[in-house]
Amino acid sequence: MQDQDFILFEDYLSGHLSLEEKQAFETRLESDALFNEAFEAYKETSGFLEHHIKNTAGTEAFKANLERVSSAYFNKQVPSKTKRMNPWYYSMAAAAILAIGFFIAQQFSSPVYDDFANYGTISLTVRGTQNNLTTKAETAFNNHNYKDAERYFLDMLETDKDNIELQLYRAVSLVELNKYDEADKLYNNIIQTPSVYKNKAIWYLALSKLKQGDEEACVNVLKTLPEEAEDYQQAQELIKKLD
Repeated sequence: MQDQDFILFEDYLSGHLSLEEKQAFETRLESDALFNEAFEAYKETSGFLEHHIKNTAGTEAFKANLERVSSAYFNKQVPSKTKRMNPWYYSMAAAAILAIGFFIAQQFSSPVYDDFANYGTISLTVRGTQNNLTTKAETAFNNHNYKDAERYFLDMLETDKDNIELQLYRAVSLVELNKYDEADKLYNNIIQTPSVYKNKAIWYLALSKLKQGDEEACVNVLKTLPEEAEDYQQAQELIKKLD
């Protein structure tokens, strides 16, 4: 197994994959036996750790217990004659070790913008006369070239100024370029309109506040996200980590 596989496991379990990525992951689970076995081991280890820490009297007690167990394990004497281990064992051991690492990192570190800023791949809906510019904007954005993407979105908005989708992704690009005032103004304008993008704008505005280091503002925005919103569960997870 490779490191990125274990990162993928964590993203799947925490709900950070897009629908397309989730479907690809589940297809691989069905077709790749070793991948499936490693995922099950990772999932079981993560579940055990989550249950354990919730039933431990405080994080300091958990840390102390973890250090004690780790010390006892790694200081065991190794017999002079050892059996040859099945490669499957090493994959399972790696899954367990990485599960512990990811879990501890999540529990004892503050959330950051990059943990949640997953904008996926965009496919714009705009007027047919802007097909060439649309392609350039999509390509730039999907390749994380936000400087060019923001410029293309701005050009498109000159002839389609009421297009909420373009406004939303221009705001995302502005956040990535650290132009927060412009971005937040766009997000707030979208939130005030009866649009299918309203809830996304709320979620993205909260992420903008998180990137700016304004955790209080981030939480306040997150609390306005309705339960039916696609990002509601992630919002609750972020609130829990920030409160």
